Amino acid sequence: MSDKFLAAEWNNLIMANYVIDPKILLPYLPPKTELDYFNGVCYISLIGFMFEKTKILGLTFPFHVNFEEVNLRFYVRVKDGNTWKRGAVFIKEIVPKLAITLVANTLYREKYVTFPMKHFYKETENEINLGYHWKFNGIWNKLEAITENISRPMIEGSKEQFITEHYWGYSKYSETTTFEYGVQHPSWQIHKVKNYEIECDFEKLYGKQFAFLNENPADSVFMAKGSAVSILHKKNL
Repeated sequence: MSDKFLAAEWNNLIMANYVIDPKILLPYLPPKTELDYFNGVCYISLIGFMFEKTKILGLTFPFHVNFEEVNLRFYVRVKDGNTWKRGAVFIKEIVPKLAITLVANTLYREKYVTFPMKHFYKETENEINLGYHWKFNGIWNKLEAITENISRPMIEGSKEQFITEHYWGYSKYSETTTFEYGVQHPSWQIHKVKNYEIECDFEKLYGKQFAFLNENPADSVFMAKGSAVSILHKKNL
């Protein structure tokens, strides 16, 4: 059997990154993981992107190939022998496809929800204008950016590299059990963001502990070009 559970492309990822008090994240921390920091700072990220060319167990399912996703995630690490595995934990993942939500939540114990969604992408000679919208409680939320047209490799040791290169996913199954799965993709090119706009009621969508995000501007925002990705089968940590 192949190691791959899911193969797809993740493209045009807007990544808005916020500084957060680590105490807020402790209740969400899966067993056997610990928070991962960049230069002593704890981050949480609101990310919008396109899920494209999706196959599950090598099969394509009609109307579930290309769709939007918006997620809120934070960063953890796990000691494996003498090395650290660096991964992400999701607070909530929004998609427009109910079947995706059911599969991910049932098999991987993720935190998917299904909302109406839409996106746009416009590219000119000088810039890219893109955005992701999701409808919650009858109101359209949005994550939009205007970026430079030209992409560049990430700088080794940069914040962008820290945010993007967490190659494991962790989900809390119970108070004693954590699911771990590999996320494979090459290092991404990034686009500098010239301007961005975020309209999201973090408190209503994610809980009162995240209400501060309504008032605090993002610490950084950039767009990753994306690539083909593979999600490997889960295992108990």
